Amino acid sequence: MNMNMNKLYLPFHLVTLSPWPLLMSISFMIFLIGNIKLFTIYSSNLLMLSYFLMLMNLFQWWRDVIRESTFQGNHTILVMKGLRLGMIFFIISEIMFFFSFFWCYFSNFLSPSIEIGMIWPPLNILVFNPLNIPLLNTLILLSSGVFITWCHYSILNKNYLESKFSILMTLFLGILFIMFQFMEYKNSFFTISDSIYGSIFFMMTGFHGFHVILGILFILFSMIRLFKFHYSNFHHLGFELSSWYWHFVDVIWLFLYIFVYWLSY
Repeated sequence: MNMNMNKLYLPFHLVTLSPWPLLMSISFMIFLIGNIKLFTIYSSNLLMLSYFLMLMNLFQWWRDVIRESTFQGNHTILVMKGLRLGMIFFIISEIMFFFSFFWCYFSNFLSPSIEIGMIWPPLNILVFNPLNIPLLNTLILLSSGVFITWCHYSILNKNYLESKFSILMTLFLGILFIMFQFMEYKNSFFTISDSIYGSIFFMMTGFHGFHVILGILFILFSMIRLFKFHYSNFHHLGFELSSWYWHFVDVIWLFLYIFVYWLSY
């Protein structure tokens, strides 16, 4: 009986205990204390220290995960199943995060308060034309989703030349999206302090842009690993999770484009 139980739990014990979650939690606590210190006595020393600690912990944490999966062979089917489940829960938490923003948006869109004239968008807010940069960014992001799907199928079919090209195109289109969003912000006729519309608009699109930057970094690391032949047609979990995250970013942008850009216009 004990032997059968050991066989059952052996795949999880192949991955050694990691100190990085605990150290990352401590770094994040220092980050929060540093923010309080910044807003109270205008000192950023503790905040800069927390940035350094978080980057150092993340680098070493990801380094260990790559070593465990690529060189040590510790990521068995059961371990990968747990990692996939963790990524699913993470994406669900991000969906809830944006759900709260959309709730705030529709609360004001469907029932604008008397302080903003009971109209939406408020008076003197010159909103963006959805057929200009927003539409272009939509096409760019959807095209990047096509390229990363192409990359996934290329890896499955052992076509590494096409996989390298398609992941490079995904990375290029993601950077292009951020550049156009920066141009849009730069030429905006309203700011985040211009009524509740400005606050909601820049909060929602800004946080989405932040997620795009995170997705670009995720895909960049996956591209480096792809170029170093860390992935095979049956073991490429790091890339697979990055593609999940990128498709999540695509879908959120579609909702933003339809409801925040097009519907408000």
